[in-house]
Amino acid sequence: MLLEITSKIIDVTPSIREYVTSKFEKLERMQVPMISPHVYVGKEGERYVIEARIQIPFGKLFAEAEHEDLYAAINALEQKLERQIIRHIHRPDARRNRNAHRQNSMAAMF
Repeated sequence: MLLEITSKIIDVTPSIREYVTSKFEKLERMQVPMISPHVYVGKEGERYVIEARIQIPFGKLFAEAEHEDLYAAINALEQKLERQIIRHIHRPDARRNRNAHRQNSMAAMF
């Protein structure tokens, strides 16, 4: 996976890059292919702002987290993306999807 990390205000050190990469490797183990993930690291006042945009099959994911500690902001971002991926994985099992599928199959019968 080629992870693009950009920042305008702070320097992205190798330790920051390694930490973000390790979090995205954890997300990659959920077996959802990530296409061109992009992470932006910034600072607004005393708070760090982390944004991630990920293209996945049949959708896009976006998450933003901010915290006074950079590593805590990265952890919060990873948790938000994990929840979105879990929701994306379980979307075909959702009750609303089963009802729509049933109605379409009933309409095809008549």
